[in-house]
Amino acid sequence: MKTLIVLTGPTGVGKSAVALELASRLGTEIISADSRQVYAGIPIITVAPGPEDLARVPHHFVGTLPVDAYFSAAEFERQALEVLEELFEKHDVVVVCGGSMLYVDALCHGIDELPTISPEVRARVAEMTQREGAEGMLRHLRELDPDYAEKVDPANLKRISHAVEICLQSGQTYTSLRTGSKRERPFRIQKYCLTAPREVLFDRINSRVLRMIEAGAMDEVRQMYPLRHLNALNTVGFKELFEVVAGRWELDFAVARLQKNTRVYAKKQLTWYARDPQIELIDTTDFAAPADLAEYLQSRL
Repeated sequence: MKTLIVLTGPTGVGKSAVALELASRLGTEIISADSRQVYAGIPIITVAPGPEDLARVPHHFVGTLPVDAYFSAAEFERQALEVLEELFEKHDVVVVCGGSMLYVDALCHGIDELPTISPEVRARVAEMTQREGAEGMLRHLRELDPDYAEKVDPANLKRISHAVEICLQSGQTYTSLRTGSKRERPFRIQKYCLTAPREVLFDRINSRVLRMIEAGAMDEVRQMYPLRHLNALNTVGFKELFEVVAGRWELDFAVARLQKNTRVYAKKQLTWYARDPQIELIDTTDFAAPADLAEYLQSRL
């Protein structure tokens, strides 16, 4: 039976290096399950695979969309399944690598079929969000879907606004469209979450942020600053460094805040993965190098 190996885990844990080694050993290809690496022009902030890695192993969903393009977990599910159908004609095993939790879940289990948001509704909600902020959008959500308004994180403006978009687009409540049913896939899935002791993980995250700055992250951020309103740029990395471009923060302060926010995000990822009974945790520090972990995963096929 065809096999999909999923390598996920918190940001900075070293997923990409292991996926590259594993895919190279298997002579197969990699599907990126990263909601930001899919966008072109921002490889430093998204820590996207470089030219050498892309030449060594073919990657899919890396740098394929302009930053103003709409993309979602549902669209990723649809397109990734199409790509997998083609890849499984050539390979018995395909590797998925990424830490975007919704993307991984969408590919492995399916995602509720939600309406595609029209440009008009998206623009309307974006204007509302900018004008009214989290509290105002939460009031709108209470009117449109009181059940979901009680469950959503009141500080998560992105999630609140997206729920409002869905309600306005569909004319239904977001709650009624969320079935949570899991779909069967015509291939075997081996899902691994790469981890590391917290102090090791946090040190890797802090070092990775410094490497991003050294690699020219601020040049990338300045280039994207006029587009800062786009959803693709509403992410850890851009949000902190945009403050430097705006003159509100010093670079050292922004770097420290970026390191902290990335660590917070990594903890959220680990909490998410802990809920999945089908995922196997693997401590990367048990292996001397990514190649050793790749060899171990290959032996599990």
